[in-house]
Formats: sequence, C-alpha cells, structure tokens
Amino acid sequence: MKRVVSFLISVYVSVPVIVYLFPWILGHIIFAHLVRFPFFVDLSRPEDVLNHTSNFYLDTEEGVSVGVWHTLPASQWEKAAGRSPEWYREALGDGSPVIIFLHGNIGTRALKHRVELVKILSSTGYHVLSLDYRGFGDSSGEPSEAGLTRDTLYLYKWAKKHSRGSFVCLWGHSLGSGVATNTAVKLQEQGSAVEAIILQAPYTRIGEVVTNHRITKLYRFLPGFESLVWYLMEKNNIEFDNAKNLQTLTSPLLILHAKDDNLVPHHMGLKLHQISLQARKKLNTDAPIEMISYDANLGISHSKVYLDPNLSDVVRKFLENLRQ
Repeated sequence: MKRVVSFLISVYVSVPVIVYLFPWILGHIIFAHLVRFPFFVDLSRPEDVLNHTSNFYLDTEEGVSVGVWHTLPASQWEKAAGRSPEWYREALGDGSPVIIFLHGNIGTRALKHRVELVKILSSTGYHVLSLDYRGFGDSSGEPSEAGLTRDTLYLYKWAKKHSRGSFVCLWGHSLGSGVATNTAVKLQEQGSAVEAIILQAPYTRIGEVVTNHRITKLYRFLPGFESLVWYLMEKNNIEFDNAKNLQTLTSPLLILHAKDDNLVPHHMGLKLHQISLQARKKLNTDAPIEMISYDANLGISHSKVYLDPNLSDVVRKFLENLRQ
C-alpha cells in the first residue's frame, strides 16, 4: 500500500515539473488535435455522415493544406445529387448566407455534435463551411494560435470571393470562439468588418479555462502553480483573449451559453456580453449584441446546442435582422 501511495505522489509531483521542462505539452493538451475522433471516418467522404456536403482542401500557406466541408442550404438539396465539387463551389454564390463553423479542440469536423449542428444550420437555409484547422483531422501542419487564425482568415476571404460577396458569419465554438474573434479583429484592422459573429460557449481567456479545469484545480494550492500555467501559455504563444478582442470589435454578436456548461463556465459568457455592451457605447456603434442562456434542464452543457428546439429560429432571427 505504501508503494502505491508513494508512486501516486511521485506522479502527482512530477507532472508540473515535466510540463515546465517540456512546455509544448501544454499546447498539445489545449489543442488536443491528435485525438482524432471519430475513428474510421473518411473525411474525404462527408456523405458517410452528412448529406448534401462536399469535401475540399485549401492551401492556406506554404506547406499547410486544410480540409473543409461545404454543406448546402436546404434550397439546394434536390439539385445536389451527383454534383461535382466545382458545382458546389458555384452554388456558394446563390445569395444564401454563409456560416464558417470553427469547432473546438479534440476531434474533427465529423464529430457528432458538430455534424448535428451543421444539419440544423443547413436546414435553416445557410451554406456551412466546416473547417479542420492545421494539424486537425486530415489537415497538414502543426496548430498554433497564429496558424489557426491564418487558416480562418484565408477561408473567410475565399468564401467572400466564391460567394460573390454574400453575407458571411463566423461561428466559433469553445476553442473556436477565440479563433473567430481573432479573425474578426484582423479583418476589422484590414478595413473589412465581419457581418456577424456567433460565439457558442465562449471563454474570456483560454488560460482562465485551463486554470479552472477540474484537473488543474488539483494543483492550484501549490505555490506558484497558477503563475506557471500563465508562463507556459506565454511560452506557447497561446492567448485566445476574447475579452480583449471584444473591446474593439464592432460586428453584430450573438452569444450562446448553457448554465450547465462543465468546461467553460457560464459566467464567462455573461462577462463577455457585458464587455461587448460597454464596448458598443465606447465605440459609438449600434451593432446588436444578444445573449441566449440555456437552462440546465435542457442538457446542452458545453457542446450540445443542437438540442435547443428553437435554435433555427434564434439564428434566423438574428441573421435576417442584420440583412434587412
């Protein structure tokens, strides 16, 4: 028994030391890109899990190719049978809004809760572009905050071009919320504000999610541990600071957050909502800011926003009001 206890204590104490010596480990934990759920899904064949969808790849920069699924809006479903990827690309310019879906860590664009959300958005009448960032799924390269942002910026500009200037919305879930606001800031700095941003289960800063994780809490009483986490975040060049980004963004914003979110606390969404409202006053803009808080009895938690029976109406109302 003493040996077992001694072993467990040794493992417990060694974890902070190992992560300190090899800071890249924390980056791999945050992105979790090597956990490629679901297994045995051929990402080049989206029709195996998602109808009316075409797969393609974009070279976002030298040596980096990212996989994207293009799911059609309901108005194009009947025409899509047997069509080529080129036909899908042309269909992108039919005037329907485009949603770029930026998923969270772990898994690929084929993960069940992502597919279920895309089905709802497609049936509501939107083109959906689901991106696997560099290092995720069948995309090449290694993930980094700057790299994920560059991939999304490239896809946004590609979508704008091939949709002939159609309305494009960034939808970021969890990790993807930071990618979405990073991209929106870049575009705004370039003089092209994003038409709309939807953040699902967004955090204030991703480091605050790390320090509040149930596993990390086991170490928080150790002197200097929280400072170590922030040091390692800096070493990995990982910030994903939604709170900072939303202080400058002028795009319309919708926040979706469940009160029973067991990974990103609901109070972070509330804080971001308040930051955005204050920023609108400071920036003297009337761009709409909305937040939907889901009661725990719906069971939405961190990833299952598709369980909201009114999701189609919520998204349609938000986006259509912006297009009038």
